[in-house]
Amino acid sequence: MRTQVAIIGGGPAGMLLSEILHQHDIRSVVVEKHGRAHVLSRIRAGVLEPSTVDVLHRHGLGTRLARDGKPHDGMRLVWAGRGDLFVDTLRHTGQRMTTYGQTSIQEDLFAAADARGAALITQAQNVQLHGIDGAQPCVTFTHDGQAQRLDCDFIAGCDGFHGVTRSAIPAAMTREYTLSYPYAWLGVLAPVPPLPDITYVHHPRGFALASSRSATLSRYYLQTPLDARIEDWPDDRFWDELRQRFPSDWARHIVAGPATEKSLTTLRSFVVEPLRHGRLFLAGDAAHIVPPTGAKGLNLAVSDVFYLSRALFAHYARGDDSALARYGETALRRVWHAVRTSRYLTTLLHIDPAATAFERRAQDYEFEHLQTSVAAQALLAAQYAGLPLEELT
Repeated sequence: MRTQVAIIGGGPAGMLLSEILHQHDIRSVVVEKHGRAHVLSRIRAGVLEPSTVDVLHRHGLGTRLARDGKPHDGMRLVWAGRGDLFVDTLRHTGQRMTTYGQTSIQEDLFAAADARGAALITQAQNVQLHGIDGAQPCVTFTHDGQAQRLDCDFIAGCDGFHGVTRSAIPAAMTREYTLSYPYAWLGVLAPVPPLPDITYVHHPRGFALASSRSATLSRYYLQTPLDARIEDWPDDRFWDELRQRFPSDWARHIVAGPATEKSLTTLRSFVVEPLRHGRLFLAGDAAHIVPPTGAKGLNLAVSDVFYLSRALFAHYARGDDSALARYGETALRRVWHAVRTSRYLTTLLHIDPAATAFERRAQDYEFEHLQTSVAAQALLAAQYAGLPLEELT
């Protein structure tokens, strides 16, 4: 097989890149390790920055988003014993965010790919990259028991943190920045109506989060120790603990229901630099991971794809490789901004089991500063809404 861009990974980053390239008359083939059902089962992000919504609409992917997406004008921070604060992104930035699940975006991308007869190869095994340092890279893999080879001009690594593309770059040529947090999240998805606002709770028993996927689907999280086990958290125990961490007047509005999905997630920040090596470009979780506290992961994948697609268009349309050369530098500005925001919210809101009395007291007064400072609220609102995308010429 021969194509212009080989895209490794059929998640949101890979499928969105394929769709945008198609709209610029650039051929691509997507190679995905898993089947569609597995890709659609990965229930993750749900809060979209204004720039993400704009990219999806700009490329004809916003019909269902406009119909089913829920406007999201900020986040509510609740601090045990110190009240609550609504960080109003609409007021401070003039921009409206949207709640719309990653699964829905993935469905929209698959539907668009099917409509145009996209080249999408699923359940590809033993994927390997070759010749990324030269002018004629290729990808080999096994599909339906047959060895396959895909020749291309460029390779886009969109295969997530555990994918193969990042490891194809020689270790001596990269630098990894990692921070692991001393707690985990137990997440529950339940077919129950959500609370009115996305709500972050700081409590002596641990952090809690109320989020939503739709008017009838809620996502809740609890901070747990790193050695927590899902089997130790039956539904009744989860809902009881969740209500204990919310103020009593809030807890009575939490509607319990059978969990349709439970997950345990360790929290970490991770960035690899550079994002390019030869003809290989990394995007999305293959290049960086942020704690879910700031709801930045999917939004960063979209901004990476936006920059990479524009750079590839400049290459094919005008023979201009300057944007390709600057891809990593451009994308990383937004990445590190999101890393900073996610780290700030994570350390502000969680209970660190190793924190000193001084650190916990300072944590309390950081929240008080947010409550009393409009400037601090405006800054956090701008960080939460995300940096605008840099339009590439």
